[in-house]
Amino acid sequence: MIKLADFSAVIFDMDGLVLDTESTYMLAWQQAASAMGYDLSEDFCLSLSGMHYQDIELKLVEYCGVEFNLQTFKRLSGDCWRDHVNVHGINIKHGFAGLLDLLDRQNIPYCLATNSLAVNALECLELAGIKDVFSIVVSREHVQHGKPEPDIFLKAAELLQVDISRCLVLEDSHAGIVAASKAGAVSVFVPSIAQVDSLTVELCDLMMDDLAQLTDAIRA
Repeated sequence: MIKLADFSAVIFDMDGLVLDTESTYMLAWQQAASAMGYDLSEDFCLSLSGMHYQDIELKLVEYCGVEFNLQTFKRLSGDCWRDHVNVHGINIKHGFAGLLDLLDRQNIPYCLATNSLAVNALECLELAGIKDVFSIVVSREHVQHGKPEPDIFLKAAELLQVDISRCLVLEDSHAGIVAASKAGAVSVFVPSIAQVDSLTVELCDLMMDDLAQLTDAIRA
């Protein structure tokens, strides 16, 4: 079992791990595609979990065809997303508050490392009411390559001034777990979707149902 005392810092992913943003993205994607005359299946949307938007665009063209207008889709999906979150906000994932309290009480530093652009990440954090929680936010434009490459986690460790091998990375996606593995970090996989890739389970060091279960485990 992983012991919190064995680590010098914790690195959080954002989408699907700290915030329940992925459900809002999928809804917006499906609404935008429908308005354009396309149908994005739930399974297809779930397969995009953890990807940077540039990679998502490639998948969209592959799925919908070369005539698919990415600029129109981006505009429509952005409008749909904001219409939804401005009314409903963004939910914080179960167990996050308790884990953060434990880290604060034990004086363990932490940061956010996300494939999202900084402006989008900060907007999501503000909509969720936790914009001031993370003093360090590493986003896609801060590194050359996004997840599943290790750059984002290596940059996070550098800013935390902690060796990556002493960092505990918390992730909900396959891309994130691959990136943590490549970086040399110890990883905890907290799936945000029901369909779990067996390779993700093999690559992670620990798998948990949610952050509350993780908090109980590392407190023990």
